[in-house]
Amino acid sequence: MPDPFYITTPIYYVNSHPHIGHAYTTIVADIFIRFRTLFGEETYFLTGTDEHGQKIAESAAHSNISPQEFVDKMSQEFRDLWPHLHIENDQFIRTTDPEHKALVQRALQYIYDKDEIYLKQYEGLYCVGCERFMDEDELIEGLCPDHQKAPQQYQEENYFFKMSAYQNWLVQTIEKNEDWIYPQRYRNEVLQMLKKPLDDLCISRPKTRLTWGIELPFDTNFVTYVWFDALLNYPNALDWPNGELYKKYWPNAHHMIGKDILKTHAIYWPCMLKAAELPVFKKLVVHGHWKSEDSKMSKSLGNVVDPLVMKDRVGVDALRYFLARNMSFGDDANFTEELMVTRYNGDLANNIGNLINRSISMSCKNFENQIPPKGEFGDLEQELHRSFMEGIEEVKDYLLSFYLHRALEKIAFMSSLVNKYLDTAAPWKLAKQESDRKRLGTVLYTALDAVRIIVQLLAPVMPKKMEEAWQSLGLPLAQITEAQFDIGVLPEGLTLPKPAPLFPKVKAIVPAEPDKKQLEEKTNTNEPESSEITIDQFCKMELKVGKVLSSERVKKSDKLLHSQIDLGEEKPRSIVSGIAEFYSPESLVGKTVMVASNLKPVKLRGVLSEGMILCTDDGTQLTLVEPSAEAAPGTMIR
Repeated sequence: MPDPFYITTPIYYVNSHPHIGHAYTTIVADIFIRFRTLFGEETYFLTGTDEHGQKIAESAAHSNISPQEFVDKMSQEFRDLWPHLHIENDQFIRTTDPEHKALVQRALQYIYDKDEIYLKQYEGLYCVGCERFMDEDELIEGLCPDHQKAPQQYQEENYFFKMSAYQNWLVQTIEKNEDWIYPQRYRNEVLQMLKKPLDDLCISRPKTRLTWGIELPFDTNFVTYVWFDALLNYPNALDWPNGELYKKYWPNAHHMIGKDILKTHAIYWPCMLKAAELPVFKKLVVHGHWKSEDSKMSKSLGNVVDPLVMKDRVGVDALRYFLARNMSFGDDANFTEELMVTRYNGDLANNIGNLINRSISMSCKNFENQIPPKGEFGDLEQELHRSFMEGIEEVKDYLLSFYLHRALEKIAFMSSLVNKYLDTAAPWKLAKQESDRKRLGTVLYTALDAVRIIVQLLAPVMPKKMEEAWQSLGLPLAQITEAQFDIGVLPEGLTLPKPAPLFPKVKAIVPAEPDKKQLEEKTNTNEPESSEITIDQFCKMELKVGKVLSSERVKKSDKLLHSQIDLGEEKPRSIVSGIAEFYSPESLVGKTVMVASNLKPVKLRGVLSEGMILCTDDGTQLTLVEPSAEAAPGTMIR
């Protein structure tokens, strides 16, 4: 009997509307739950909303309503969205739920009573967007890199959790459990973070600054830090510590998160659990970000995608398929309408949809709208059967390992195999000779039986569309969730309804060419500038080839390197770059690099920087942009 399976999404912060990033995480969690259920496991699926903190209070004030009114409205948007995306969660938790608040206070009191929470005076830089204090070496030119705002200087008394005491335990736990954080790259990233001594965690906010939060049970002058509140939702939803759901599902908890909240879930959360004497979760599953035109989707940049708009283009299930198929789990992925339509037409219309339609249509035409008798399987059928049995096991292995995109790639390949089988067996030729009728029945039966398996495998991804496909085979709808992957079990003689295209082809909307007159008129107005720049503005940037002569670490910084770079001038340029996590000083010396050379000089950590070394950034790795080594220092880059 397999272990019960518990999966959670992050509880989404409700300072703004849901977007495609929220939809992706929740859809993928829903898909994994449906697959595990199909494979006979007991499952529980939790999502919800995170509703306390300074950003919420500010957003509510901006809307001229109370924080509670604001979160009630925004939380409902998330709750209402999920059914539109065919998501069937078992529970929706809110951090403003009275039960959650009481359990947060219970956990805080327990840790406080163990003498692992203390009060001290603290002064530091606080980023409202991140809702945490930041070190100076985390800033870029004095700004938070995520929110492009200068943190505020605060001096105040706060409570701290002795997180530093758990550093060695956490490192040993991660090293002993290779699969605890998946994919591997994020495990390595966390271990890299833990090479630096852990600070104790500030877990309170004074009511003089913030009142919208859960009150500390041991000091009513403070509210709880939003992350200490939010993370506890995962066991609290199961009625920790004595609830039956908690006893059943918590030992097999799987947290699915985006990579931007890796530190809180891989470092803060295990330490909190250890302090509260709760078992740690079983697995942390981390995915990348959806990007728009290679830029991270961001509410502040205004480039987020509305999932309801996209589902109206290709349908809900096709959107679910695209999101699950096009993101290689753990990596970032681009979201454009063109990519979505290409995937839809390629995988769904031309491959899977075409297979379903042609198999049923030929059977209806040649066997009086019935599933034909299967007859005797020949070499072609035996070969297809072997490929299918191997494919089914591969799909299961991929899914149990959270390689969702690989599983869908395999299912699409299996569909291609059946299309190829039909092309080779050529049933349209067999239909011309009465003597080939038995063989024709075997070929069409084999195709329909393969369709049955493909439909069941795709049902967790596209539940409504696959219900249509299942019924088009004449099968009772109740059986679609009963995993039956044996070959040749499709009942002969079932009546086939008249087929209709399951995935009609669609065309991408091509934006119209801008009208030159309108552009000229817009140029002459006083409208705010967009993020787009003209060629003249771009030409003001001087990009030059540089050669690194020397490099050293900036004192008291883990991220900054100070390099002397030859740009073909009288003396080398002094340039500070935030690449110390990816390059040692020694490895830079002698490299040819690309430099933005006409930036205004600034001082970083007291060191003069007279330009910028350019790198590519995939979200996890900075890589130097290296021109040809043959280019002389100072050569202009056009």
